[in-house]
Amino acid sequence: MKKKISFIKNMNELGAGTRGASMAFDALEMAAIKFGKHLFNEIPIKEVTSHNSELYHPIQHPFAKHIEGINKIHEEVANLIAAELKNDKMPFVISGDHSNGAATIAGIKKAYPDKNLGVIWIDAHGDLHSPYTTPSGNVHGMPLSIALGSDNLSKQKNYPDKDTVSAWDSLKNTAGDSPKINADHVVFFAVRDTESSEDYFIEKNQIRNFKVEEIRHKGIEFCVSESFKRLEQCEIIYISFDVDSMDCNLVSRGTGTPVENGLSSEEAEKLVLRLMDDERLVCFEMVEINPLLDNKGNKMAETSVRILDKTINKYMSRL
Repeated sequence: MKKKISFIKNMNELGAGTRGASMAFDALEMAAIKFGKHLFNEIPIKEVTSHNSELYHPIQHPFAKHIEGINKIHEEVANLIAAELKNDKMPFVISGDHSNGAATIAGIKKAYPDKNLGVIWIDAHGDLHSPYTTPSGNVHGMPLSIALGSDNLSKQKNYPDKDTVSAWDSLKNTAGDSPKINADHVVFFAVRDTESSEDYFIEKNQIRNFKVEEIRHKGIEFCVSESFKRLEQCEIIYISFDVDSMDCNLVSRGTGTPVENGLSSEEAEKLVLRLMDDERLVCFEMVEINPLLDNKGNKMAETSVRILDKTINKYMSRL
């Protein structure tokens, strides 16, 4: 059955370490206007309440900054995503920072509690930290740990207070019991900037990472086919596309944590379009566009809106 598309606009950036991701949607709109794309005035948009005013508040939880506000965001996002899915919509989510990805996953699982969810995480980073392991306290480094219900205590180096632990446990249980996903149902593409605690978790759980070199050597078709095989036990699929998966020198530094040696824009586009062939896909999310950090005008948003437009067209054409 053909599903109608909706946009979810979630410009919260409480999980980021630098400011500006809250301006992502405006930057995408400006890029769409420049290229004559009408996706933002043809597809319904639902907007998540902004809690970015909490950035003015003093840091109460240094190992999980702004976590109380993030809990509020996640509850709203999870309910909105679940409602869209139950109304037979295909959400295309535009988020500020990547901490929001855990909320999207919670919403998918709320809508489909009895189905195995496969997660395709296209990113420079593993996002597998917890308050017990984080080097920064920024929750955008923790969304997969939230979804996996993982503290990674084997690599603990921080000792958060009881209020932080309580807020963290609440976050993991947003919209239903933790965990939301299994580690063997996660596939990475282009992850290349991780800390030792994340490396330990990836190796221990044998999370498949298609590195940039492998993608280029074996080809996108092979790697995507392998990722589908890896997730063959999953009834539904969610794709999270962090724009820092792309090479900051080839594309732009317009993202919160730019990393070199990533995908080219052409490779990212081909990868996402090929992944769209999977009929199990129920949600697509794009995150971490930060126009304030862009060293090439609005290049990251312009690159991203081209990928987004083609992705939506591909989804519509295959149904």
